[in-house]
Amino acid sequence: MTGVEEAVGRAAGAGPLLLGVRHHGPGSARAVRAALEEARPRVVLIEGPPEADALIPLAADEEMRPPVALLAHAVDEPGRSAFWPLAEFSPEWVAIRWALEHDVPARFIDLPATHTLAWGRQEDEAGAEGESPLDAETADSEGDSGSDPCPGPADLRIDPLGMLAETAGYDDPERWWEDVVEHRGVGKGDALAPFTVLEEAMGALRETYGSGGHDRDLVREAYMRIQVRAAQREFEDGVAVVCGAWHVPALRRKATVAADKALLKGLPKVKTDMTWVPWTHRRLSRISGYGAGIDSPGWYGHLFSAPDRPVERWMTKVAGLLRAEDRLVSSAHVIEAVRLAETLAAMRGRPLPGLSETTDAVRAVMCEGSDVPLALVQDRLIVGDVLGEVPASAPAVPLQRDLARLQRRLRLKPEALERELELDLRKETDAARSRLLHRLRLLGVAWGEPAASRGSTGTFRETWRLHWEPELSVRVAEAGVWGTTVLSAATAKAEADAVAARGLADVTALAERCLLAELPDALPTVMRILADRAALDSDVGQLAQALPALVRSLRYGDVRGTDTGALGEVAAGLAERIFVGLPPACAALDADGAEEMRRHVDAVHGAVGLLGDAPAAGQGHLRARWQSVLRVLCGRDTVPGVIRGRAVRLLLDDGELAQDEAARLMGLVLSPGTPPADAAAWIEGFVGGGSGGGMLLVHDERLLGLVDAWLTGVPAEAFTDVLPLLRRTFSAYEPGVRRTLGELVRRGPGAGSGVAGTGSGIPGFAAELDMVRADAVLPVVRLLLGLDEGEEHIGNDLVGVTG
Repeated sequence: MTGVEEAVGRAAGAGPLLLGVRHHGPGSARAVRAALEEARPRVVLIEGPPEADALIPLAADEEMRPPVALLAHAVDEPGRSAFWPLAEFSPEWVAIRWALEHDVPARFIDLPATHTLAWGRQEDEAGAEGESPLDAETADSEGDSGSDPCPGPADLRIDPLGMLAETAGYDDPERWWEDVVEHRGVGKGDALAPFTVLEEAMGALRETYGSGGHDRDLVREAYMRIQVRAAQREFEDGVAVVCGAWHVPALRRKATVAADKALLKGLPKVKTDMTWVPWTHRRLSRISGYGAGIDSPGWYGHLFSAPDRPVERWMTKVAGLLRAEDRLVSSAHVIEAVRLAETLAAMRGRPLPGLSETTDAVRAVMCEGSDVPLALVQDRLIVGDVLGEVPASAPAVPLQRDLARLQRRLRLKPEALERELELDLRKETDAARSRLLHRLRLLGVAWGEPAASRGSTGTFRETWRLHWEPELSVRVAEAGVWGTTVLSAATAKAEADAVAARGLADVTALAERCLLAELPDALPTVMRILADRAALDSDVGQLAQALPALVRSLRYGDVRGTDTGALGEVAAGLAERIFVGLPPACAALDADGAEEMRRHVDAVHGAVGLLGDAPAAGQGHLRARWQSVLRVLCGRDTVPGVIRGRAVRLLLDDGELAQDEAARLMGLVLSPGTPPADAAAWIEGFVGGGSGGGMLLVHDERLLGLVDAWLTGVPAEAFTDVLPLLRRTFSAYEPGVRRTLGELVRRGPGAGSGVAGTGSGIPGFAAELDMVRADAVLPVVRLLLGLDEGEEHIGNDLVGVTG
């Protein structure tokens, strides 16, 4: 390209100063600051939604720390939204900060968000497929908030960056951009040259390809031209425009006011609110906002912030990270990595080492050729977990303000890096944190997800996995329709969900969540609907799915100090209906239906065990009634074998069935008159399903002998049919259990196998429980489970477990 000096003269003369940039480009950001310092315009116009003009002064607030984003959402439909992200190295952010520092007006001139969001709604109504509303609007913001100086193929038929790189002899557009812009210094008196050269390049491309097939750009550019004209009338030649380089030729082109207004006529509108929200480097690495999804926001941030010697400073950062992960990295490694990166850049003909050279050097020198520690560098430094901050004075919906207040009071700061939070519900602050996280989950704000507790199985402990994503700001705005505080919004949402619930299990799960979130005002509505649904629902499977959630709520309610009296009555009534309907429901089931019903039987058994002996209204004790139901299931030939076998096993475990009786029932089932498939299903129910059946066979010689005798007598023609079921049953056992069973079968029954009950005994086992030895185990078990000495009720339960 030639004529740079002449072009610079034209840019500095009559007409607006057009600074075409690459969004989120540190080289463009440095060049924009240098150009503004040299030109000293009287007003700065920036590609972005004009509704955000009132938010620009907040960029100077001490509490504002990029990356941040402008968030626009429809007032009547908060889920319809768009983001305009800005990082510290974004040219638009640099332009805003320069204007504020020099008391120069700054204005956004892109198509208003009121049209952007309404346009997206029309497209959705026209049948857009494959995107959620949020995804669609994020995609909208790629085109409506300023595309990459060279938008990608998703927006255009061509990739301008790729075209320019190919013309220059590069096979990688990113590497070309780094060489000609990111690694290029700005000399004195040369501040406008890069923008003029880039404008000429984009002008040549647009002469050939027009708008690139993206008609919406034509509308946006017409609006921007109108805003530029208005600024020129007010400030004459003191106008500077910062926009995507792709738009510069269109803004320079002469067009009539009438023609531009004709393009804008009849655009749809929707009432819109705007605010600042925190953003993350990880989100900048995706195609969103300005459409410039960059693979290395952490690297770009480093290039922008490093005052000098960027490669040396970068290698020092990498070394610090690897040392923190206990890898041996010395100063010599840093020196050698810098030398290698510079050598690679020279061999590849690059002015400075880029990301590829530094990454290759780190892999070879600091990671010893391994990609495993290099992946850590990629995640923590090249991309990064930086989360921006927004001042409390930024506009926000009332719900967002209440959430921010609670976050400060409970010392729960949103963080981009995922972390685990251990809560002890006996402590007031931890209990309040738990309530907040449960209420947010009810509102669809998935800031925290429950995780398995590692330190204890006590019901007073909770573990949460916290991870704040920028999209959660949209979810909070969306949830604002339910109330102005987290408590009121969660209460209203729970009541609405209860009314709209389709099944009984959904209502019971909601009741459990209401108790966990401590929503006393929502419980009456939820309980009324739960009682009505339970009374009308005749599906035993649905009732069996609903009961465990109710019982868990009853058990955990004591820890949280909530009143669960009404819940207990509903649970008892639900259990009674299950007891009555279960035997008929178990008849005439196919294999899949029988397996599903077996799982329901297990769930109900566990729930009844937790309920204890709490009596239903005037109808005896629940546990005794459930045991009578199991006895009925044991003896009905119409009940599938897998359910009959499980019923026998459950009665045996509860001590309600003698071992002799269990052996007799097994002997009947495994007799030659029973079809092998039915017998195999019975065995699956009795000793399968991960219920400890392997240990039962190890310690009862009669049961093992019955199974062994039956299995050796299965006819050859039927053996292949029952083998898959038997393999599934026995493969679920622990390797040690399977090995012991094999040894016992090899020795044969009565050949000194030493099972409990024969009198010979394996060392350490006897006919009765040795309480002295059991008590000696308790301190060790308590230590392994992380239990406190005061948890006597759990310690007492351990005696039963060891038995």
